[in-house]
Amino acid sequence: MSVTHLVTHSGGFHADELLSSVILTRLYPQAELMRSRDADLITPGVGKIIYDVGREYDAEAGIFDHHQRPNPLREDGQPYSSFGLIWRHFGKEYLRSLEVPETDVDDIHRSMDMGFVLPIDLLDNGALEPSVAGPLAGMTLPVLLESLKPVFDARDPRADDMAFMAALPVARAFVEAAVNGKAAKRRAEAMVMQAIAAAGEGRVLELPQGMPFRSAVEKAGADHLLFVVHPRGTDWALTTIRKSGDSFEARADLPEAWAGLTDAALEAASSVPGATFCHNARFIAVAQSREAILRMAELAVAEVG
Repeated sequence: MSVTHLVTHSGGFHADELLSSVILTRLYPQAELMRSRDADLITPGVGKIIYDVGREYDAEAGIFDHHQRPNPLREDGQPYSSFGLIWRHFGKEYLRSLEVPETDVDDIHRSMDMGFVLPIDLLDNGALEPSVAGPLAGMTLPVLLESLKPVFDARDPRADDMAFMAALPVARAFVEAAVNGKAAKRRAEAMVMQAIAAAGEGRVLELPQGMPFRSAVEKAGADHLLFVVHPRGTDWALTTIRKSGDSFEARADLPEAWAGLTDAALEAASSVPGATFCHNARFIAVAQSREAILRMAELAVAEVG
């Protein structure tokens, strides 16, 4: 089917139809994006994809609303918003349009659905209280996107539509960054796995550059690894490995005697020429050369015992 019109509702907007528009305008850049509640426009027809309006969910007919009863649910009973429905039917094609490798499409589609799309669905349906985010409740993506709506006394009758179109590239940046980040982690994982194999039983993992590594270390079951070294521009970094993704606690900290020191003071404390910096929290240190950073890593491992 040749898509000529993308139709969602007019008036104030929410994150779900805005993010749906990100997906659809990428896939159908020549289609006209229309915001309306006109009965003729929101009725399924040739060349139209209708979403977040129309009170029907019929993928074959090209309509993806979730406000009707019964409302569309995932297999586990959690509710869809229009974003979830659009992602379900168009998400994989969208990933391919961003040149995600075919071997990664299914995993990234699933990961995006659970970690990015589902929270939008739950909040939009009132199935998740914003207050669960605590002091950060006002900083969630749906709230930030909806803060781009015009103020209540904006007089221009086009204010809602203009704000929606201005918010669209902002929303697009978040979706694309999330996808690109997940794709990059997949690439990094392959590189980290090679480095883990090269490290053998050693306690230090050397990487060719800075990259996400903790998930690969956990996946490999490399519990013996304590520290990571990698080049960082013109110098080299030594970092700790967190015990888990939701904790700042490291498997092992850098030596306490190095905490907060720089340059000559750190060289003296560590006896490593070229040592330049150690964070006060002891999770990262920096040196001028690979030789120096490997020596610092060796000393850090020795202190752990």
